[in-house]
Amino acid sequence: MLLGLTLLGTAGCNMASQPVASSGAGWSIDFFDDFERFNTDNWQDQRIWVNAEDQCYVPDNQFNTRQVTDGTLKLRVVDLGEKRPCDNLDKFGQQHPDTQYVAGRIASKNRKEFVKGRWTARLRVEDSGQSGMFPAWWLLGAQNNEAPVEEADETVCWPMTGSGEIDIFEHHSDGGPDHYAARAIKSMGYCGGGDWQALMLVQATRLDEFHEYSVEWVDQHLIFRLDGVEIYRSPDPEDQFPEPLFAILNFAKINDSSMLGSPWVLEVDWVRHEVFLK
Repeated sequence: MLLGLTLLGTAGCNMASQPVASSGAGWSIDFFDDFERFNTDNWQDQRIWVNAEDQCYVPDNQFNTRQVTDGTLKLRVVDLGEKRPCDNLDKFGQQHPDTQYVAGRIASKNRKEFVKGRWTARLRVEDSGQSGMFPAWWLLGAQNNEAPVEEADETVCWPMTGSGEIDIFEHHSDGGPDHYAARAIKSMGYCGGGDWQALMLVQATRLDEFHEYSVEWVDQHLIFRLDGVEIYRSPDPEDQFPEPLFAILNFAKINDSSMLGSPWVLEVDWVRHEVFLK
């Protein structure tokens, strides 16, 4: 997926473990979760089959796939050693086949949803670059019609307005270790029509160290930051994301290759959203 793309410069590590009350003139925090516990007012487990993923998302920290300990969230992909049934469905109602891999995925859908502002998460991924790794920190429009559907207006297909997608951090192992993609999905104007390449940056950094990964809206621009430093500004100023969006954190396994060491872990120190007060 990322093969043939140029990796840009490597950033240093920001070791600060706690955010300040505001981060820059005009920005004010209106949501913050430091994962001292799993707060169901902020997050829900999400079980869905997308992207032909090989793993099965399971709820309630089954098999230790979604654990909160020592002030961080750990989302894991775990090899159970033998196949078991999976209840995840795709958007067409097809059930995931039996698999020996289980994983964690959480979403703030119908919990914490915001129009624009700035989303940031402090996270790390150890042993990156292994075949099949696909951890992600991203946003999706709140009217998306994929499970769980809990409100009457959740009828919009991806990636139409209401179901738009912004990827703040996405490590696809095809390109090797210590890189990630940051992008907006450009809607082609029909269900399933999303351009993954047009508005994308591939950035090099040490994934096994904690970094702050963020996206913000300034006027109609999307600005992506690594440890507070701008690394990419969307070249398309059209306002493609006027809708409320919710956040997703997940660790997927994107192919059927064997895992070299289990589990894989996406560790998240905190997540916050900020609003710009003029």
